Amino acid sequence: MPATATSPSSTSSYAPSFDIAPIVAGTARLTEAQLLELYTHAPLTDLGRWAFAVANRLHPEDYRTYVIDRNVNYTNVCTARCTFCAFKRNDKAAPDAYTLPYDPIIKQKIAELVAINGTQVLMQGGMNPDIPLSYYQELLTSIKRDFPQIHIHAFSPPEFTEFSRFFNLPVSELLQRFHSWGLDTIPGGGGEIFSDRVRSRIGPGKCTGDQWLDVMTEAHKIGMNTSVTMLIGHIEDISDRIDHMSRIRARQDLALANQQQWGAGGGGSYTAFIHWTYQPENTPLDRKRKWNPDAPHAAPFQFDNGRTVRLADASEYLRMLALARLYFDNIKNLQSSWVTMGPKIGQLAMFFGANDMGSVMMEENVVSAAGTTYCLGEEQICRIIRDSGWIPAQRNQYYKVLRRHEGPTSPDFRPRTPGDFPHRQHQITPAESAAYKAAGFSGLGSTGTKTIPLTISGN
Repeated sequence: MPATATSPSSTSSYAPSFDIAPIVAGTARLTEAQLLELYTHAPLTDLGRWAFAVANRLHPEDYRTYVIDRNVNYTNVCTARCTFCAFKRNDKAAPDAYTLPYDPIIKQKIAELVAINGTQVLMQGGMNPDIPLSYYQELLTSIKRDFPQIHIHAFSPPEFTEFSRFFNLPVSELLQRFHSWGLDTIPGGGGEIFSDRVRSRIGPGKCTGDQWLDVMTEAHKIGMNTSVTMLIGHIEDISDRIDHMSRIRARQDLALANQQQWGAGGGGSYTAFIHWTYQPENTPLDRKRKWNPDAPHAAPFQFDNGRTVRLADASEYLRMLALARLYFDNIKNLQSSWVTMGPKIGQLAMFFGANDMGSVMMEENVVSAAGTTYCLGEEQICRIIRDSGWIPAQRNQYYKVLRRHEGPTSPDFRPRTPGDFPHRQHQITPAESAAYKAAGFSGLGSTGTKTIPLTISGN
């Protein structure tokens, strides 16, 4: 295991205006003003060392974790018009617009997931007003009936906000229904940036930041755990990121303070924070001008009503990761975002505050639609963790270790077997889309549904 950074002292010329030692030790909280100071002035190496010390204090174990899941995007039809998204189809008649019937999800996608010892399905989609409530009920109950061992991590806050509007039911009642049908936890998708001035420009038609947070609070009240996210590197500035993080920490304080009062078993909370960088290719937002810090007389980047994009590079990603580890004293787990940053920066993230490599992600469609196609198998993630000095361990969504990989049968030591499935992207063809539309929602049930072969591409 890598040596623990036990002292916040530094050989650099920078010294914070406040005592960083209690924050690293967990006896004091980083304030928003202090976070801004560190973002503005602290060297990246200092931030990494302090964050690494905090991560090792919270996670002194000799292992680092990952999860095996599959990301199923059940529909790409969406009423929102997010300018950073290349995946959505606003026109349900588009040649590649789709809604998946049950059979491709349950009999093919989840069956393949189980075959590689996967434990979780992550289901998210566009906000599609034509899907009836019965679709979600039968989908969830069918998965639990056929694969009771699979954890269902699905339907982000923007989806629940629109479900409430589509079905004329309060979010609290919908959450209880979905939970009773088999939904286990809620992913943090659609968080982006909570600030209204940013969100109204990058996510028109999507729920507000407060609505997003309210959905998660309602889930916590009935004992469901959730994750929480942040998207950086678009039109936001640092004040928007700090506001976003401040709201998250306050809601987590609320959840933890009320765990005994909210729901049997102690109530829910945020189990993990994940941030990633905006991927511009194929998105409407990519048409905006880009900030160039190297231009003559370049002014510091700041919010200008959404006219300029400041793309976040690896240094910016790691800086925000380290700051998140220092700031979120009430969220135990931080994930590495290798899907957007690539495996090398994903590995380096474990030395800047992350304790988890996230998902093997057997299938991913949203980020790859924006031009980023990093993919890692279980053996590669295990090798990254082991080469960094820890034992790789597969976990579940509650961060409970399921398997430690120490011996010769570890995924990174054994040869690939015929049962292993590579990372793959489900690219919907126009023919498949037409077949799904012809079936109609009345044909999406588990009885009488025709199984439509999938066209799978990947390496």
